[in-house]
Amino acid sequence: MRDEGDESDRGAGSFAALVGRHARFVFRIARTVTRDTQDAEDVVQETFLQIFRGNRWEQMEEERSYLARVAWRLAVRQAVRQEKTRGREQEFPDETPSPDASPEETAADRQLEEWLHARIDALPEKLRQPLALAALGELKLVEIAGILGLPEGTVRRRIHTARKRLREELQERTDRKRGGYER
Repeated sequence: MRDEGDESDRGAGSFAALVGRHARFVFRIARTVTRDTQDAEDVVQETFLQIFRGNRWEQMEEERSYLARVAWRLAVRQAVRQEKTRGREQEFPDETPSPDASPEETAADRQLEEWLHARIDALPEKLRQPLALAALGELKLVEIAGILGLPEGTVRRRIHTARKRLREELQERTDRKRGGYER
């Protein structure tokens, strides 16, 4: 005979396993959107809390896709809220430079990284979102399409267009630098 307490313990254990399997993945999605570690952590907690409260985690067929959709939507809401309350802040993660890189190379790399982030931020939302999800490298095209609620072909085209724009802008920047001037 089963005890009700045993069943809820098993449920809690399997939920904990779900969190263990996917927390890092959900964090990466949230961090991609919010660009803030604390906001991303809040999104991760809210994602799993919503799924737990609604007992939706027991009915999920494709865990990663489902979690990615929930996390993406919550992260977008969080980013919009934060933008309204504190304005747009740009944070770039500090990375330890290679011991072989000179200070000039490190500064140039940092400048290029900041320029690239600014160019990505300047992309229209419809191009930036699929590009950001594709950049995670953990999602298949069909999963990105499911998260954004778009046809797979549309997502593929938008990612291609975003990458093409960035390549062209980088080429223009490189050409300007070779010409001795930069905007």
